[in-house]
Amino acid sequence: MDHPREGCVLERSLSNLDPRGAIGFAEKLLELLGEGRYTATYKYAVLLALIDLSLEGTLSSGAPPDMVTTRQLAGKIVELYWPHTIPFASRSPAVVLRQNTVGQAEIVSTIRRFREQHSADPSVPHWESRSTAPAAYERLVKAVERKLIEMPLPRLQTMGRAQREFIYRIHWDTGIQKREVDDYLRGRMNAFDNRVLLLPSVGEYFVQLSGLLRPLIQRHWAAMVAQVNRLEESQLEVFLFGANRTPTARVRAGLWEFQGKRCFYCGARLADPTRAEVDHFVPWSRYPDDGLDNFVVADKTCNGNKCNSLAAHAHLAQWTRRFAAGSVECMALDALAVAAKWSRDHHRSLNVARAIYPRLPNDARLWLRGSEFIPPDAAAIAAALAVAPEGRE
Repeated sequence: MDHPREGCVLERSLSNLDPRGAIGFAEKLLELLGEGRYTATYKYAVLLALIDLSLEGTLSSGAPPDMVTTRQLAGKIVELYWPHTIPFASRSPAVVLRQNTVGQAEIVSTIRRFREQHSADPSVPHWESRSTAPAAYERLVKAVERKLIEMPLPRLQTMGRAQREFIYRIHWDTGIQKREVDDYLRGRMNAFDNRVLLLPSVGEYFVQLSGLLRPLIQRHWAAMVAQVNRLEESQLEVFLFGANRTPTARVRAGLWEFQGKRCFYCGARLADPTRAEVDHFVPWSRYPDDGLDNFVVADKTCNGNKCNSLAAHAHLAQWTRRFAAGSVECMALDALAVAAKWSRDHHRSLNVARAIYPRLPNDARLWLRGSEFIPPDAAAIAAALAVAPEGRE
């Protein structure tokens, strides 16, 4: 259920923004990205995690969240670093790349140890390990959360020697006592406040600028890892952040059956699952979502024509109907997720769409069919996104 203080309508939220605010915020972020004081890649991971959580936490009204927790950040950080803990095959011998100028970053080492013990297969996504080794995965997230509390979060907004709070505010600093963190992580009585409070309009800026900030932050991240490991930069960026890291073969046939053996976009009949391609409905370049709800099967032509574009509102409406509480489509996806042992979070996928689509400019281009693009229809988009899924609405 939406929190009362967060229930403002999107139009009022947007109208109160200084039109220069997003540009000013982006300028400060560029300054932060250029800050050479950091020895590990944590600042990039935290910034991407904040962007992702701002998208995921967007409310049905379209308003972004005004806070996240250290627990949410830790889970997202594990997700971001997960593919980075696979040995880099282009180097001989293949090794896990260093993400610290003085050795390996502690978070990377912690995830790597977990994978060695519970997820040796490099193709296994993080959410599958979470379900097969839940207790160990919880310990992993808590270890990452501890590191975030003690180091990156209180230091991230330091530029030069000055602390410049322009992203978030927290209720602790680098002097926090180890015992206080221990009590919090072990669920004992404690006074620790795990909220990371986004400063006014920051959630909105993250949502508005996500399509620009994500590739920029990833490029800086890849450049640092390339420098530390003495590698060629463009090849490394594909390895760290490429979209083709999670094999989708085991859900393709189920999605093909679910869609009546037809292309999601044009409705053409697909003779068998091998003729179908799994497409990210919300493009990976906009938000990296490998959840079952963000997958559709399409024929090769439609998938190639849509590429990294956002789909038109007719496709959006067809997609969001899957999430309606009690619908046949929603129950069928539940069954498919169980049968394929695949992650499903329809609230997250829908919230990301709610964050992106209403903020499109009037001259945006949405893919409809073939080489045909159309401008956004605000009323049709609002109607498509009005669906109420089960659970948190």
